[in-house]
Amino acid sequence: MNERLAELYRGVAVHATADREHEAALELLALVMMADRRMDPTEVEAIRDISDDWRGTGESFEHYLAGAVDRARAAVEGGRVVEMIADIDARISSTVLRRALFSAAREVADADHDDAVSEDAILAEVAVRFG
Repeated sequence: MNERLAELYRGVAVHATADREHEAALELLALVMMADRRMDPTEVEAIRDISDDWRGTGESFEHYLAGAVDRARAAVEGGRVVEMIADIDARISSTVLRRALFSAAREVADADHDDAVSEDAILAEVAVRFG
């Protein structure tokens, strides 16, 4: 899947809602990346490509990603992955985005060509909630 998240936001009426959903989507992608407890450059680049169009002219990609990675790392290390996914789930109301999140998460997981069991567990949870 090479679609940009920006394409998914057509019809999201309120910028505040879209920003909240963008943040949640980025956190989900960071969670998939951090499942194996490392930041693989190919996964970072996949997240950059997916999120490129909706970041706009605000903060840098690294700024957005740093916060998402910190939250994802804490969830993975603290055994709170399911709770983090539930929080992300509660913040995303766009049905179009919800349908596309599994594909975006799979794209990040596949970027490093490493089939980590930890990534598969997260993808299974994402499929249940967003698939």
